[in-house]
Parts: sequence; structure tokens; C-alpha cells
Amino acid sequence: MAEEKETKSKKTLPSEVELKKEEKIEKVVEEKPVEGVKVEEKPKKEKVEAKEEKKEKPKKEKKKAEAVVNIYTSFNNTIVHVTDMSGKTLTKVTGGMVTKHGRLKANPTIAMFIAKRISENLQNIGVGSLYFRIRAKTRNPAPGPGANAIIKSLSREGFKILNILDTTRFPRGGPKKKGGRRGRRP
Repeated sequence: MAEEKETKSKKTLPSEVELKKEEKIEKVVEEKPVEGVKVEEKPKKEKVEAKEEKKEKPKKEKKKAEAVVNIYTSFNNTIVHVTDMSGKTLTKVTGGMVTKHGRLKANPTIAMFIAKRISENLQNIGVGSLYFRIRAKTRNPAPGPGANAIIKSLSREGFKILNILDTTRFPRGGPKKKGGRRGRRP
């Protein structure tokens, strides 16, 4: 019985010689078209597959733009001015644009709202990384309370921080300080 099953399976499979004959016949038919009869050409599958592979490749992401964030913080106000690398203004937000109360303009909470507005504007433009320039009032040893809050908020929004620079001005001898000869008295 085992021999009968083997012979049946051999009979159903075409032999290699028969396959080669069929291939030769197909080649001859493809090479010599009959005159007066139009033969439709079959599209080659290999080229179609190659085109599909090219489409599947992931496209390179565009490089995110860089910007400079100029933060001026005094104890009365916070001003944030964002420029591109050439100095062209992208957006500008101040404490007065966010709150009505004058006493709150230098508050860290208001600085967070300023940072949120700036991040919305910069994401629409396509900026991904930032340089920070912090400036306090001239002669002040430290910037106002809003500077750190702005930097922290923008980093949480997903911007890459490239550099933080303190650009506070200080006099080198320059003009005379106010207060008179005996200084400020209570």
C-alpha cells in the first residue's frame, strides 16, 4: 500500500522535464509575436514590488529650527522676546499681556503663563531648540523671580535647551550712582 501512495503522489506532480518544456514554449511565444495580432503585455511584478518598497521607507524628519529667548526680568515686570538666529522677532509676550494686576507681572506663576503662550507660538512655527539669554536690571546681582519659571516651563513643554546665558549689564566705573555724596538715608 505504501508503494501505491508513492506512485500516486509521483503522478500528480509534473516532472522537471515537462516544466522545462513549458518554459521554453512560453519564451518562444513571448519572443515571436504573430503578425496582425496584438498581444497584451503583463506588467512585471518585480518593478511594482520595488516601487512599493521605496514608498515604505520612512521619510527623514525635518530639522527643527533654533531660536533665541531673551528674558528680561525685573522685580516689577517680566518681558520675553523670542527671535530667530538672525535677530528677527518671532514672538513677544510680557507680564501685562497675561494679567491685569500690575503687582503680579513679575510673579513666577504669571511667568509660567507667559511660557505657555510662547510655547504655543513656537510650536506653530516649528522651533525645537532654544538658546536662553537672561537679563536683569542693571547692577542687580540676580534676575527677577520669573526667569527660572520660564525656563522650567519651556523645558517641560518639550523644547531642547542648548544654552543659558546671563547678559545682565553692569557698569565699569561709568557715571556716578544716584543717592548723593552721603548716600541714601532712611
